[in-house]
Amino acid sequence: MAVLSNPAIILPVRAFPAKNPSADSGILRNVSHVLCKSPSFFVAKPFLRLPQALASQKYAYPDPIPEFAVAETRKFKRELLQRLSKEKDTFGNDLQTVVDICAEIFSDFLHEEYGGPGTLLIEPFTDMMVALKEKNLPGAPLAARASLLWAQNYVDQDWEIWRAKSHK
Repeated sequence: MAVLSNPAIILPVRAFPAKNPSADSGILRNVSHVLCKSPSFFVAKPFLRLPQALASQKYAYPDPIPEFAVAETRKFKRELLQRLSKEKDTFGNDLQTVVDICAEIFSDFLHEEYGGPGTLLIEPFTDMMVALKEKNLPGAPLAARASLLWAQNYVDQDWEIWRAKSHK
């Protein structure tokens, strides 16, 4: 049996919530054990933890840039309107309202949370869908999906261009 021929096997045992609740309290941490071959049976021993200095290091993302947020929101709104206008049957006379709501939520996110590549979150796009549904506006999933796809394709790239221009 292949499992028995390996001298050490790593198995995830269970997941449990972090002991110190924080803003990330929803994160589950995995406990792993190593099965070490002994003469007559396998013995489970917990993994050693990383040194505290390594475990506590965090990358600090830059703060949001209000000028970038304004420019990017303007571009987002213009291009989302252009994309969704192809779906006149879905949005009808509510197209501008749908785009305005999506742009407002996107702007809030850029102003408050976006700090460059690696900080684009899914929450603003789910918030868009929820807000559109709460207002009984048509095409909520389509608008949220189009917004997310646009952001994935352009926001990080536009941020890099913005930062390069501002550091000249």
